Amino acid sequence: MVTKSKHKERSEEQAAPLTVEAAPSSIKAAKVEMKSVKATKSVAAASKKDEKTSKKNSKDKKDKKDKSKKIKMVRDSFNMPESDYALIGQLKKQCLSAGEHVKKSELLRAGLIALSVMSKPDLLKAVGLVEKVKTGRPAKT
Repeated sequence: MVTKSKHKERSEEQAAPLTVEAAPSSIKAAKVEMKSVKATKSVAAASKKDEKTSKKNSKDKKDKKDKSKKIKMVRDSFNMPESDYALIGQLKKQCLSAGEHVKKSELLRAGLIALSVMSKPDLLKAVGLVEKVKTGRPAKT
């Protein structure tokens, strides 16, 4: 019987912290507090989702606007005599000495703009000055 009483005492000691009279009200308060915390978290999470969605929607709208404004680029290759290619280098140096850094493609596009504003006789005269070259790739040796 001694072992039973010792066992009883141990179980009473272990049960004592759980049987505090204030515990049921504190448990209820803790549950209420947990529910309010969960509600706050869910509201915060929902607002974050709304912000992300609104940002994404506004970003999508901006992307669509940007895509409509974006110029499609075309890549092409062509042949030209070395003297014309050297002329591109000279024109780049002239622009650089004037304080403007330009790329080869920018120079060629500027030339196209200059040709497009010329009168027909001037355009034909300029095209007549250009040396005719064979098209295609050079033969392998």
